[in-house]
Formats: sequence, C-alpha cells, structure tokens
Amino acid sequence: MTAEARPASPPLTERQEARRRRILRATAELAGRGGFEAVQMREVAESAGVALGTLYRYFPSKIHLLVATMHDRLRQLRGTLREHPPAGDDAAARVAGTLLRAFRAMQREPQLADAMVRALTFADRSASSEVDAVSRLTTAIILDAMGTGHPTPGQLSAVRVVAYAWHSALITWLAGRASDAEVRTDIETVCRLVGPAAP
Repeated sequence: MTAEARPASPPLTERQEARRRRILRATAELAGRGGFEAVQMREVAESAGVALGTLYRYFPSKIHLLVATMHDRLRQLRGTLREHPPAGDDAAARVAGTLLRAFRAMQREPQLADAMVRALTFADRSASSEVDAVSRLTTAIILDAMGTGHPTPGQLSAVRVVAYAWHSALITWLAGRASDAEVRTDIETVCRLVGPAAP
C-alpha cells in the first residue's frame, strides 16, 4: 500500500505510546554510538524489549524509524524553545538563534545527527508521511521563532527556503565539507529572508 493510500492510524493507547517511546530511545542510543549502520531492526527490537514483528508494525523500515527519531528530537526541541524562547529583536535573529541551537544539539551527537539526516535524505515515497511530519514540525518551529501566527504566502516561501538551506547545511557539515563557522554564517545569512515579525 502506498503512503498516499495508507489509512490514518488510530491513536495509540498509553501502553502503545510507551512502547513507541522505548523504540525511539533505543534507536537514538544505537545511532548515537555507531551511526546509520548501527541501527539494525533486530538490535533495536532487542534493546527496546519488543518483538521484531512488533517493531515492524510500528516502523516498516529503518528509514521510517530514523525519520521518526528525527521528528521526536525536533518535538523535544520545540518544547525546550517554548520554555526558553530564542532572544532577538527581530524575526531573523530569533530564527537564526533557534536553528543554531538545533545545530549545537547535532554537534553534541554527530553520529545520531548523521543517521537521522541520511534517513531523511534516503527516504522514498513509502516514508512520505513521516518526512512530511518532519517538514511540518520544522516549519512550525521557524514560525514560532518568527512570532508569526498567520504567515503570508511570501513568509511561508521564505520559511521553506530557510528549511532547505538548513537541511543542506547539515548535509555539507556532516560530510566534512563545511566548518562549524561556515554553517553558522550560512544560517545567519539565509535567516535574513524571513524579515521582521508581523505586528
């Protein structure tokens, strides 16, 4: 069944959600130690204390699993940012501060960062709903920083460009083709596209 035809899943029970969180924690731990190649479905199942068949019911592949892990990390970041909003007198400064905070988190766990970004890059249509969820959450985080409740089409276009640049900067940094300083400069540069927050 294609991602487009896949029916919406019913909400998870409390027990199912706890199991899902164990799976994502196990994935992050394995990726954090050994990167993309270290995330094997059997090892994830064993580490999370679930049957392999159960793991596949939650996540059809390693790519689905790692993209979901990235979504989970972004969700945690958004919660932290809401408790401790980025400083800055204008939208560009706040968005740059937000993305630089996310970049510092990636720097602390480069193996995990590499695994998540590779999965996002390799994902095909079967994982489109998971990739779309990451994209929507990234957009929401940027809009939070902008302070824009009802963005204009132009602002949404700028947000998409910022997100593309952010993803590209991570890829080049993880490949060793961009320094930390270059990533910071590029993020600060592209964030100027968002302009001041709407009144």
